[in-house]
Amino acid sequence: MTLDSLNLLVGIGTVGMQVVAILLLIIFFTKEKAVEALVVRSSFIVSFVALTAGLVMSLVYSEYFGILPCGLCWLSRVFMYSQVVLFGTALWRREQTVVWYALVLSVLGFILSVYHHYIQMGGTSTIPCPATGAGDCAKRFLFEFGYITMPLTGASLFALISILMVFVIRAERHARG
Repeated sequence: MTLDSLNLLVGIGTVGMQVVAILLLIIFFTKEKAVEALVVRSSFIVSFVALTAGLVMSLVYSEYFGILPCGLCWLSRVFMYSQVVLFGTALWRREQTVVWYALVLSVLGFILSVYHHYIQMGGTSTIPCPATGAGDCAKRFLFEFGYITMPLTGASLFALISILMVFVIRAERHARG
């Protein structure tokens, strides 16, 4: 696989996550009970699979293609990689106690990724790039469909996970009465 074909695949996957996130928001606000129940039941496995795919893709870029992650990319990886462990453990133990932790990590990862995307799209950095010889935070190595960058892919993933966790939180509140 070439870098160009991987970039296209990641771009298509990002658009897919964005479409699913928008559909989930519509479902959330229309309160379609049957679909909402399906979303809640599948939220942990979907989160685990999506986060694992993000982990694998980030490692393919850095380890196979040799694209070194910048400081902000490393910070995003912290928020993403830790959630793979959280959801993997939660699925293995069949428990949902990680919901709030996942939501906090996803919201923080989303904020960081949106800021990073802003810098890559030409915005002015308010803090210095924490890169120490690895990579420049403003450098784009992925740019598909005129707007998708690697940080935007991360932001889309974190948004999707956040929305799924909000579904689970609302279902838990309704179950408690």
